[in-house]
Amino acid sequence: MERLKKMVSEKPVVIFSKSSCCMSHTVRSLFSEFGVNPMVYELDEIPGGREIEQALSRLGCNPTVPAVFIGGQLVGGENEIMSLHLKRSLKPMLINAGALWV
Repeated sequence: MERLKKMVSEKPVVIFSKSSCCMSHTVRSLFSEFGVNPMVYELDEIPGGREIEQALSRLGCNPTVPAVFIGGQLVGGENEIMSLHLKRSLKPMLINAGALWV
């Protein structure tokens, strides 16, 4: 869990993903369209990815990917991110976290 905390504190937006997950790709594309450069960890490609996935599960991520952290806080997965986007709440959240400049 400590490793996870360190990882999510490294950048304003951190995405835990799997290279084969289409929902992860959708979330990464959305952030890219905003001009946000998130730190993306592909859990199926990094050492210790399985342990990180288990830690995400303990935090309540179900499914475990994509898991998006903004400003060091767990926001959720694809459903939560898209919901925030549709409510026009995602962009202000990114600005507050320092991930996006207008």
